[in-house]
Amino acid sequence: MTGFGKTWLALREPVDVRSRDQALLAGAIEAVRNTNRDGILDIGCGTGSTLRTLSPKIGGNRRWRLFDHDPQLLNEARRRHLGEAEFLCGDLNDLEALPLADVGLVTASALFDLCSERYILAFVEKMSEVGACLYAALNYDGEMHWSTTHALDEAIMASFNAHQLSNKGFGLSLGPTAWQTLSECLRKRGYSVKTAASPWIMTAADAELQRLFLDGIIRAVQEYGLLDAAEVDDWAEFRTAMIDRPECSCRVGHQDILAIR
Repeated sequence: MTGFGKTWLALREPVDVRSRDQALLAGAIEAVRNTNRDGILDIGCGTGSTLRTLSPKIGGNRRWRLFDHDPQLLNEARRRHLGEAEFLCGDLNDLEALPLADVGLVTASALFDLCSERYILAFVEKMSEVGACLYAALNYDGEMHWSTTHALDEAIMASFNAHQLSNKGFGLSLGPTAWQTLSECLRKRGYSVKTAASPWIMTAADAELQRLFLDGIIRAVQEYGLLDAAEVDDWAEFRTAMIDRPECSCRVGHQDILAIR
């Protein structure tokens, strides 16, 4: 399974918080309040960003379970939220091991664009069996745009998106189309599904995150190997120079999903 370090997660958290669609976030909170199940399961929890976003709005009397495959990230979540949640280390591929007893809401952030169609179908089947609702935020949708353009932008985006279809730990990933497949599968299982755009808008104030994001794009494009290396280097140099300019921004498309039974 693809790993994400604490630095990356810490830098993206404030951007994630302001990017979440507020209507769907409110809908997730209402779903929790309307269920007679007191459990909330956050899968691929990282250091607990989703808990930090939702818990203050939901209030007490809810049992959070944070589930991740990375013990270091779980240790950080435990350090920050000891006494607020149960912390579980496991493989999300083992759906039977998910602690879904008494869970009314499953949450996930930036997860399903890493998943294959087969995994999504199996996950939705499991969700349907237990009747839990789902709030899945910040699924990458394949769009990247910069306020200052470069001739190679579209080719870079296409190459990066193609690389996203590789195996990220859940079979061959659906990448930018995963949110659509997940939504369709949930509807077929009888869920009422709402989706909304939740794009990142990064400016010079997010320079550190932009640099890490840019590094990830470059590595992916280089690994995919479709574009001329010298052209990619020129594009990377141009994009790096733009990061600290206050008039420049970068928009990265994401989609939020709320599914209610």
